[in-house]
Formats: sequence, structure tokens, C-alpha cells
Amino acid sequence: MSKVIYRKGGGRRRVGFPLLVLCAVLLFGFSAVNMLWPKREQLVLENRKAAQLPAFSVSALLDGSWQSGFSRWMQDQFSFRDAAVNTQRAADEILFRKAEEGGILLGKDHWMFTKLFTVDDATEKQLSKNIAAVSEFAASHPGKVTFLLAPSASVIYPEKLPAGAPMVDENTMLDEIFAKVGQSAGIIDLRKLFAARKDEYLYFKTDHHWTPNGAYRAYEAFCAQKGLTPFDRDAHESATVTGFEGTHYSATRLWNVADDTITYYPLDNLMTVYRITGEAAYEPERTENLINADKFATRDKYAAFLDGNNGYSTIEGNGTGSILVVKDSYANSFIPYLTANYAKIGVVDFRNFKYGLDSTIEKEGYDEVLVLYNFQTFIADTNLIYITRPTTLQ
Repeated sequence: MSKVIYRKGGGRRRVGFPLLVLCAVLLFGFSAVNMLWPKREQLVLENRKAAQLPAFSVSALLDGSWQSGFSRWMQDQFSFRDAAVNTQRAADEILFRKAEEGGILLGKDHWMFTKLFTVDDATEKQLSKNIAAVSEFAASHPGKVTFLLAPSASVIYPEKLPAGAPMVDENTMLDEIFAKVGQSAGIIDLRKLFAARKDEYLYFKTDHHWTPNGAYRAYEAFCAQKGLTPFDRDAHESATVTGFEGTHYSATRLWNVADDTITYYPLDNLMTVYRITGEAAYEPERTENLINADKFATRDKYAAFLDGNNGYSTIEGNGTGSILVVKDSYANSFIPYLTANYAKIGVVDFRNFKYGLDSTIEKEGYDEVLVLYNFQTFIADTNLIYITRPTTLQ
């Protein structure tokens, strides 16, 4: 409805209609821009795939799935989406002093930590299964298995957490895990070592991984336990990659983020990645450097180490003997240092390897096994139980 305004002298004029027309033009124009805006396959800043326009069907319309998919598509393909999200996140922190964003705790001095306030029943059950699986596996390979469980950054830097953050008692949980698994495997507990070196660059602030330096300190502890001479960093020239904004940044989009750096050693060791065709059955898929430097030019810079999380791969080392590393992605920046000590390094990631290890160990003749995970992955990983899957080969 237009509004009538009486003018001095008795005249009158109507206003409102032009404003309605302007609003309609703006709304139509914005919708047109949004429809014509180039559609994205990937949300680069969030390091995930963008929702795509769902295929229409009457059944999808009736059950509501098409509307849900369309809504997700509109949200992900929204023009100027990155600017809008960044503005909203900056307002959250500056105006409302939020201490959490996207499941990430915003700590002091630009630190970001994965929120873990409770461990639910499902995770408790999975943790029990994982402890039992690793213990059983180590018992079936006596003297061969070493278990390295990296503590969370929040355990080493509790003073950087938001005040009063009720994190789970990870120290008590780690004590219990090490006590149980230590009955059949060699244990590497990094907490005292990392606490003594906490002034070093051990963990990324914008990512959930440790830094290559943190991985090296863990590797030194492994060498000390095994009686090995560590990779000599002074004898190799390092390279540094700047501008790393990791998974925590992708979740928070913190406006005043302090970028991380990645310092690594450009080794010439080759890695063969295999296509898994069955139990202890795999075919070479590609052979490349164990560090894919091209990925340092992408947002997912940490994926340069081992070129991501492949099901099974082998690396040519410069030492003697062989070792199989069963891992999550924490091991990716750790494993390159092992080239100084072993002639062959096998790598298994159960996200893409759904078989037990006995047949592979027998076929490849691995002398040792290292199980390397970080705490938060280990307690909830539903794939680790494959480690004790019985062999079907005769």
C-alpha cells in the first residue's frame, strides 16, 4: 500500500510505489546475479566440495529431499559467499567475543583447538574396540610393534585454551590407553618431551596436525627407543612454505588469522602408490616423489606429504631393513624422516585399505610395524579394527 503525504498548500503526493519497484528490481537483480554467478565444484576456503543443483523428480519433491538439496545448493553457490561468511565470522569475534566457531575453540595468541568437551557412549565403545584391536595385533607379532599416539595440542598448551574451557581429561585417557596397549607393544609417550620443548613450533595454530618439527621430535623419540641414528637435519637443506591456513581456519574463517608455515626437506626418495584389488593384492598405480611439492601451491598444503592418504604405498629408503607404518595423517610428515633408517617403508591407511595386515606383512616381509595416530583420531576411528581382520589366504 502506498502512503499519502499532504504537501504544504493542500497538495498531496503518493510515495511508496517507487520504493517497492526499487526493492523488486534489487531482489530480481540479486537473484539473477546469483543464478548466473559461476558455479563452483569446490569451496576452496572451506576445503570441501560445494553442493550441486539436485536433479528434480516428483518423488524427491514430495519427500522433501529436493528442497533440502536445493537449499544447500543455494547456500554453497551464493554469490559473494566468501565475503559474507568472513564478515559474519569477524562480527562474531569482534562484537560478541565468541570463544568458539565451527567446533573450533578460539584460544589465546591466535591458537585454535579442536573442541572436545565430552566423549559420548559411541566413542567410548569405539575406543575400547581400537585398544583391543591394536593390543591383539601386537600380541600376534611379538617384539615387532611400536605404538605412538600423539597428544592433542591442547594437552601441551593448556594455557592457550579459552578460559574455563571444559576439555576432556585427555591425560587420564592417554594413561589408560598406554597401560593397556603397552602390555603387548612398545609405547612412545610424547607428553614429557613435548612439554619440555613447548617453546618450539610443535603444532600448527590453524590446523589440527603437528608441524614437521613436531613430527621430527616424535621421530627422534622413536629412534632413541629403537637405537637408530636420526635423520640429520643439519646435513640437508630445508625449504619453507608460507601462507598455510589449515583445517581449523577453514572451520572458523578467523578474520585476524596468523598464517602457519611448513618447513620440510625436499628429499629425492620415490614412493609407489598402489591400487588395492584384494587382500595382499595391489597393482602399482603411480610412482612419484614422497613429497608432492605441487600441493604446496594449493590450500591443502599438508597433503603434499605422501601426496595425501593413500590405502597402500611403499617408499624407497636409504637405510636397512623394512618397516610398515599404520597411520592417520599425523604420520604423513613423520614418515619422510624414516628414509634415513630403512630400505623399505610400507604405509597403510585404513580409510582406503579394508583388509587385515597379516597377509601383507608375510608377503612383503616387513621387519617392524609402527602404529602412529593422534589421540582424537584414535579414540573415534571406525576403520582401525581392520588391523586384526583374519587372513582369508591359504
